[in-house]
Amino acid sequence: MRFGMFIHWGPVTLRGTEIGWSRGVQVPAAEYDGLYHEFNPALFDAGRWIGAAKRGGMQYVVIVSKHHDGFCLWDTKYTDYKITATPLGRDVLRELSDECGRQGMMFCTYYSILDWHHPDYTTRHGADDRPVIESGMDRYRIYLKNQIRELVNDYHSHLLWFDGQWEKSWTHRDGMDLYAYARSLNDSLLINNRVDKGRGNPARAGDTVAFAGDFGTPEQEIGTLDNEHPWESCITIGTQWSWKPNDSLKTLKECIQILAKTAGGGGNLLLNISPMPDGRFEQRQIDRLAGIGLWLGRYGESIYGTRGGPYATTSRVASTCRGNLVYVHMLTPPAGPLRLPVIPGRTVRGARVLGGGGLGVRTKGENIVIDVPSAPADLNDSVIVLELDGSAETVRPVVIPAGGVQ
Repeated sequence: MRFGMFIHWGPVTLRGTEIGWSRGVQVPAAEYDGLYHEFNPALFDAGRWIGAAKRGGMQYVVIVSKHHDGFCLWDTKYTDYKITATPLGRDVLRELSDECGRQGMMFCTYYSILDWHHPDYTTRHGADDRPVIESGMDRYRIYLKNQIRELVNDYHSHLLWFDGQWEKSWTHRDGMDLYAYARSLNDSLLINNRVDKGRGNPARAGDTVAFAGDFGTPEQEIGTLDNEHPWESCITIGTQWSWKPNDSLKTLKECIQILAKTAGGGGNLLLNISPMPDGRFEQRQIDRLAGIGLWLGRYGESIYGTRGGPYATTSRVASTCRGNLVYVHMLTPPAGPLRLPVIPGRTVRGARVLGGGGLGVRTKGENIVIDVPSAPADLNDSVIVLELDGSAETVRPVVIPAGGVQ
């Protein structure tokens, strides 16, 4: 799918500070925990949220159902610290799940394993002075599993995006057990690696240490070329996960090139959007998504359903492939012909601009030389297509030497 929407949202948007992390630090814990009494995002419209994701070219949505602060965005049976206890009184997750079904979008949920609000979770944070001795992880694990069962069985979450596994209250054994439990509810679930104590790509048979999880989750950075271990980079459109006023947004060019580099490494991009306290997306975030969607409308063939490589990504070039086609993303247009290393065991039969005409191409020494247009078709990321005489998907990564792209 290659491109999805991450959504961090909750009562903390009333203060404009970071979700979870500002509790007991920037916002006193008692004040933070009481914000839900005044949280009334009356302009929330699931249709508009999912519509904006679709127009942005996104294929799935991951909504934060519960962050580290413990607040739940659905009508869970197991706590009153939830969205239906706010003045809004509506089940946000139910509306989003139903809307995803109507608009053909995959519905997925983030869930924090740690919970600084729940009395039974045994690692405290910030200025929380509650005694740990009165807590109990045995009781908390029951609470956690009950909520996961709701998300999977009642809200039809297709993916569980766990977080918060790093604290001492959570063990490797807990991670393996939760992974097995979630899969017992629905064996077709996708489950990220943060269910367990491992943070890199999930280990596979033969590795020294095995951790649970189906895909890796580099955060605020683009993963490196890896077509063997599935991974997904989660990156904010602004500077923090939850909304804050006058946040600095990434430019359209930055967003498009992050997507191209992520796909070029064989990964997915989960781009975080942060709704406002009244329930709307900021217009400038909507506009940014629309710009990405327009680019994907022209160049989506080079992103969706591709594999990374064969060229390892640089600051100037990223590449994806499908079958015998290589899509070269010119992030910085060359001054003159584009020179790339030859692809071992493959011959280039032809080259063209994606969506345009043919290009001159030849082999000169150890390089492929392509006569690209002097004016790129798109200043954000112009794509050319190389047709090979065999599959590009089985080629080992080709490293472009420093200064090798001209």
